Amino acid sequence: MNSDFLAKNDIAALCFDFCGGSVHSKSDLKTNEMSIFTEKDDLCAIIENVKNWENVDSTNIFLFGGSQGGLVSALVAEEYVEEIKGLLLLFPALCIADDWNNKFPTLESIPDTHELWGVQLGRVFFESIHGYNVFEHIGNFNKNVVIFHGDQDEIVPLDYGKKAAMVYPQAKIEIFSGEGHGFSEASNKKVSEMTLEFVKTNS
Repeated sequence: MNSDFLAKNDIAALCFDFCGGSVHSKSDLKTNEMSIFTEKDDLCAIIENVKNWENVDSTNIFLFGGSQGGLVSALVAEEYVEEIKGLLLLFPALCIADDWNNKFPTLESIPDTHELWGVQLGRVFFESIHGYNVFEHIGNFNKNVVIFHGDQDEIVPLDYGKKAAMVYPQAKIEIFSGEGHGFSEASNKKVSEMTLEFVKTNS
């Protein structure tokens, strides 16, 4: 919905399929071959392509990512500070490494596969974030950042969003009362409107 809304307001929006990102993925890789870092590579490749498209203003590229995609977007923005004009994070799953390191504290405890919400994750997913501290890898992106987070999020605690807002030099957090990990239609509409305003203001 966010991309449709932007397109109707003359903002080009590209939605893509992370390789192995879901059981419905049309891209390469199985879900048990995917990791945060294969998705990071995917997004980097997309930026490299998009910035060379003739019908795109390469000086006005923004990243918008939700949940795990928010984490990936945050990591990629660190490497594309010059190319990315602004960063929008929707309940970004900055807790992923902490959560899985708590569940599998040693490399030996990591299973070959583990199912989460009907998705088979592989060893590579967990090994790649073993001992990984997300907050040591974000915060250098020095352009405007907005974080949308619900105060009832049981998947990604609000404290992660608040901490991220403090880590970035120019960030603010928009807290949505009563919302969890996945917003209501009304709040999604508000996010779309705020995203459009953010893009227009920072272009």
